[in-house]
Amino acid sequence: MQQYVRYDPSVEVEQPDEDALTRNILASIARLNQEVFDFHRHAVRQAHAKSHGVLKGELTVYPGLPPHLRQGLFATPKTYPVIIRFSTAPGNIQSDNVPSNCGMAIKALGVAGLKADPDDASQNQDILLVNSPVYFGDVAAYWKVQQIIEKQTGGPEEILAAVEFIARGAKDVLGAVGLTTPIMLRALAAPGNHILGETFHSMAAIRFGDYIAKLSAAPLSPSVRSLTGIPAHGSDSVLRDLVVEFFSAEAAEYEIRAQLCADIERMPVENASVQWPDDLSPQQPIGKIAILPQDAYSPARRVYADDVLSFTPWRCLEAHRPLGSIMRLRLKAYEASSRFRHAMNASPRLEPHDISELPD
Repeated sequence: MQQYVRYDPSVEVEQPDEDALTRNILASIARLNQEVFDFHRHAVRQAHAKSHGVLKGELTVYPGLPPHLRQGLFATPKTYPVIIRFSTAPGNIQSDNVPSNCGMAIKALGVAGLKADPDDASQNQDILLVNSPVYFGDVAAYWKVQQIIEKQTGGPEEILAAVEFIARGAKDVLGAVGLTTPIMLRALAAPGNHILGETFHSMAAIRFGDYIAKLSAAPLSPSVRSLTGIPAHGSDSVLRDLVVEFFSAEAAEYEIRAQLCADIERMPVENASVQWPDDLSPQQPIGKIAILPQDAYSPARRVYADDVLSFTPWRCLEAHRPLGSIMRLRLKAYEASSRFRHAMNASPRLEPHDISELPD
């Protein structure tokens, strides 16, 4: 039987100058958030600003899971209502034809239990996934790239250019500051694919009850598996158009999978740029998301998702505590961005208690 690394707080190690680097990053993000607001006169998320579909569905935990997978949210067979937001990664609204990573944010409702963040009074569990298995390695790497992005920007139009600049020139740019090219940035430079056919990953590690894991969501039903690898070319809102057209008539299922850490050296917690080898620890199915046909982008639903809802990897059970310096940074960055966005838009930040709160 395969042995997995047991979770212990000691798996996290504070990085050199982590507090100072975090302050620098937060200040840079705040400056860029203000620039984008001044241009649009409307605040958007500091990451994944542009939504392409907002959906309601159900997350069903598979019955009969082995003990090492019966952890946290997945401890007992149960079905949870979920809100799903598809998006692209930049912190500004740009054309869908500009290469970018895509995101799948999942909010499961009615999840009771001890929370990782003591300030989280909700009974919701957010799972944030991106169509890349890796991210910037640690807070120091993130700060180096953040400086490049800010130096390349002088306003919102330049922010858009900088995203493509970073993507297409990733190898040279990151080499100049002593970083290797992550898989994520190589993916950025590739042509975009149909968002519904992508496989999405947590990128960084999380606690998985007694263990440590990364999560993913992969197309399960033939309706979305057939979209994998299909290029998406068209209007500046082609991804929204594809999502709306698909869900006007089709249903979809995605399988939730956990990859448990089996070797802390080869599957590190503090370096999110390392892709965990599947041959060392396979992706194991733990549940599925089912989405029925619906209007994926009605005006009321779009406004609710973009201006009212917030997502953060730290809205979670203690059993799924985010791990590593990148995740510790995200706790503060997501909170600061959310407060700015809701304050500037004079929109309350509300957590839904029931799926009926998502407008039709």
